[in-house]
Amino acid sequence: MSDPCPESEIFFLGFFYIIGLKNNNPKNTSFYSMRFDLQLIVAFVCYFSLFISVKGVAQEFNCTVNINDEQLEGTSYDYIKQSLATELTAYINDFRWTETEVLEHERINCQISVVLTSANTDYTYSAEAVISARRPIYGTMQETTSIILNDQAWQFSYPEGRSLVHDELTFEAVTGFIDYYAYLMLGYDFDSFAKLGGSDYFAKAQDVVDLAQSSNAIGWARSSNNRRNRFTLVADLMNSSYDDLRQAYYIYHREALDGFTQNPNQAREAALEALELIHTTKRRSTSNFLFDLFFDSKSREIAAMLKDAESQIRLAAYTILSETDQAHLSDYENLQ
Repeated sequence: MSDPCPESEIFFLGFFYIIGLKNNNPKNTSFYSMRFDLQLIVAFVCYFSLFISVKGVAQEFNCTVNINDEQLEGTSYDYIKQSLATELTAYINDFRWTETEVLEHERINCQISVVLTSANTDYTYSAEAVISARRPIYGTMQETTSIILNDQAWQFSYPEGRSLVHDELTFEAVTGFIDYYAYLMLGYDFDSFAKLGGSDYFAKAQDVVDLAQSSNAIGWARSSNNRRNRFTLVADLMNSSYDDLRQAYYIYHREALDGFTQNPNQAREAALEALELIHTTKRRSTSNFLFDLFFDSKSREIAAMLKDAESQIRLAAYTILSETDQAHLSDYENLQ
């Protein structure tokens, strides 16, 4: 989308305005007046540079945090709903998570919904959380859900009046949880714009997991009883065995979704290519975790994209999906 008032236009309008001030008073040619003119021009250039930096760069997230405390009993916990939501929102949205310059319209829209399930007198809380992120679809006013993550094992201490501080060298249960999921959301977002583009951010999420291992905090250890946890999620994302799944994630978003308005038929072919790659990868994988995360957020979208495809593509997609994503088979009925 083009800027209605381009930066170059602003600069030259301002510059020629200053020159015009001088030309309107040709007699004022003293040394002091010329020095003032120079100072005025320098000040304008500095202001323009500041304007560009403020206008062009933003933090990476535009996140909404919701806290549900209905399961807590007693008035001593009344503070947490507003306090924690405010602190978490500022912690996520006001921090610069990457070195990439992000424009305002490129920020990741995300939502974190937290349900507080219990609390102790020492203000240790147990909670469940749903974390979701969205990205824009190129050439449209619509967004697509990048990822939806559910976490049912968050435990943390949060006494009244506490503030949150970023510290990548020390693990803490509140900030560590948010750091971990922020980097996962960044990883998925960057993966959707470049092949394996999110690797650096998945590595940072892995760093958080590594820090947590010495803390004995709940939800961070490898568990033989539950293979779907923070430890195994990021371990799978960092495992090269799933690189083809991540490649398919890129093809689906960048070539199918982003290309749909320009060439729907070609976009549907790209979607089928992504599904074929997912199908092949899943056949040789030992875990369904990452595949289920993909289809949990994409099944209805895939069905909507392919419902008007040529019969050959539609039926090929249904054959793949009936094997690869049986949990959402009802979503694909219109592809038969």
